[in-house]
Amino acid sequence: MTSGTGDRLMAGGTSAGPGRADPGRSGLAAVSRSWSILGAADPLWAVCVDRERRAGSWDLEEFMASGRAEAEAAMERLEQLGICPVRDAALDFGCGVGRVTVALSRYFGAVTGVDIAEPMLDRARSLLSGQPGCQFVANDKPDLRAFADGSFDLVYCSLVLQHMPPALAAGYLREFVRVLRPGGGIVIVVPDTHRRTPKGFVYALAPQPLIGFVQRRVFGYPAGMQMHVLPARRVRRIVEGAGARLVVSDPELSVGPHWRGYRHVIAKG
Repeated sequence: MTSGTGDRLMAGGTSAGPGRADPGRSGLAAVSRSWSILGAADPLWAVCVDRERRAGSWDLEEFMASGRAEAEAAMERLEQLGICPVRDAALDFGCGVGRVTVALSRYFGAVTGVDIAEPMLDRARSLLSGQPGCQFVANDKPDLRAFADGSFDLVYCSLVLQHMPPALAAGYLREFVRVLRPGGGIVIVVPDTHRRTPKGFVYALAPQPLIGFVQRRVFGYPAGMQMHVLPARRVRRIVEGAGARLVVSDPELSVGPHWRGYRHVIAKG
């Protein structure tokens, strides 16, 4: 579900010519609308979709514990690989309500959670009020221009990039490399390919508007969630073009039963 055009869309730039709509910004606006609705209606469920945890029925401690387990696994892997020895600052991209942001604060002096949905950030600030080392920033741009080059030792992004058009995901991935310090690491969790299940075939073949319609009308989602894949070969091509390298791709089951997914570890310098 990628295109050659997507690979040419750089963060901070687009393929739109004079008088044309910017496809990156229009795509981002749709993402913002959907996730603002999801964040206002059922934020914990939207972050960790589980049919048994709808309508505010996630246990908060269990929910936050899942973030701690996720962060611990990522940091253990970085330790094994000898990546990210300096731990001054981390970026949690697509932080939602801060489930992993606060968990990363156990390892880093400062963690910045970034999200496009203000209702998600409002909930994060409410849940983690007074939590030392954590801050939350809204970003509605198709880049990370709010942060200077080499601002972070770690960029973490789990199950976020699949919810936006591939061109936007590619641009953000390049931006992850830009804001990363030499010696630092990027950890992303993404679906790689669709599995050969009935739902897998639907997600692979159906247009995104139809998927969103079914999610809302049949499954009762407050808003549709775009679902794309980001193959490892494309991840490698993008990060190498930006000056980093894909170190390892570990199989990841949290993407769900209808996709094959990976936790990619990327290094710079």
